[in-house]
Amino acid sequence: MQTTFFSRLEERARQTGSLLCVGLDPHPADLPQPTAMAAREFSLRLIEATADLALAYKPNAAFFEAFGAEGWQALAEVIRAVPPEIPVILDVKRGDISSTAEAYARACFDGLGAQAVTLNPYLGHDSLLPFLQDPQRAAFLLCKTSNPGAADLQDLPLYADGRHLRLFEQVALLAQTWNVNDNIGLVVGATHPAALADVRRLAPDLWILAPGVGAQGGDLNAALAAGLRADGLGLLIPVSRAISRAADPHQAALELHQAISSARQAAAASAVTTKGVPERLAEGLLQAGCVRFGQFKLKSGLMSPIYIDLRQLVSHPDLLAEAATAYVNLLQPLQFDRMAALPYAALPIATAISLQSGWPMIYPRKEVKAYGTRAEIEGEFSEGERVVVIDDLATTGGSKFEAIEKLTQAGLSVQDVVVLIDRQSGAAEALAKAGFRLHAVLTLTALLDYWEQRKRIPADQIAAVRTFLKETQA
Repeated sequence: MQTTFFSRLEERARQTGSLLCVGLDPHPADLPQPTAMAAREFSLRLIEATADLALAYKPNAAFFEAFGAEGWQALAEVIRAVPPEIPVILDVKRGDISSTAEAYARACFDGLGAQAVTLNPYLGHDSLLPFLQDPQRAAFLLCKTSNPGAADLQDLPLYADGRHLRLFEQVALLAQTWNVNDNIGLVVGATHPAALADVRRLAPDLWILAPGVGAQGGDLNAALAAGLRADGLGLLIPVSRAISRAADPHQAALELHQAISSARQAAAASAVTTKGVPERLAEGLLQAGCVRFGQFKLKSGLMSPIYIDLRQLVSHPDLLAEAATAYVNLLQPLQFDRMAALPYAALPIATAISLQSGWPMIYPRKEVKAYGTRAEIEGEFSEGERVVVIDDLATTGGSKFEAIEKLTQAGLSVQDVVVLIDRQSGAAEALAKAGFRLHAVLTLTALLDYWEQRKRIPADQIAAVRTFLKETQA
């Protein structure tokens, strides 16, 4: 059986403990003279200085191609100089069709001797096939690039296969489908940790090349927390200038290697307590003002250090769609005929769920109409049907019981209640005692753990909320 590129990469990662990909980018400003020979010598010195620490090397073809035929020859010599046990990813970002793609593949693999390349996938699957025929050779597809203008196209919204996605997320899903030879990875910038987490969720097993740490300002800890696989691998951190321009490149590479190792350990510890928290949703709730910290007077008269207002979701359609997707994931295993949304905050939420899933909805009115049909429940339903109650928050469960009473009086059966956030103030226990099951996308405790570990909220405010929760639960 042939050894795939990624099996070789994983073997070296386990042997060395490294996720560092050393970029070979001979910028003209770093060369004593602008020649192909100088670019070659620059790269060879970097390989010699870092070979014990590099998981892979990534030469950027552009800096060699600029010197014409001599530069191309120098690039081939640089690739040949890499120790055979260290994979080489040629950064060329090729993308073309038919015989042109075949010629590019021969040039990269046979002519230069690279084992992997970066490719632009936007011409479709057929443009990638010449690079994917041999499992020993791999391609990293541009998914969410590290540059500021990446959002111009890559963040465009799509609706595909019943799901609301952005273009880069569709690339991640397609990569999963196309990866029949275990030789496709993705390029996702470390400058976009939220997008990196989204791609990891959609492509849990693929290797990701995450440029942007160092000169581009990407945060190493955030990138590793967002992009590592469950086994602590699956992420390549390419660094070029921070190593090549250091007074001692080996020492710089060693410090990066140690920083990556520390961040991996922190990410592994963090994953234990924040497992299951959708990053984009947790971040979006803060950014949209759905969760605020300070001093707020609650309906009960208590002063709370946190205020959750999910009515704000209606002003943020992307976040509303994200929340609806999370509800759908919880609802799929449940048995029900239609959803019953509680006015008012849950009405737009349930509508978004219905539009994504096709499940019909009804809602019990807060006030019975004094005219017309005088209906207590709006929407079409039949006596004896099973409904699942949809609400935004669960606190004590009082509003859920009021709605369930109206629904049961209309001849409907209720077993399950689904909310976005459980404030953990007794609702689950009260509902369970009455024979109902509460399901929550998020608990307040999990959200607090998430925001604390990512330093999104000051520690004193997190502590104040935890104290408030203990006091109200006592």
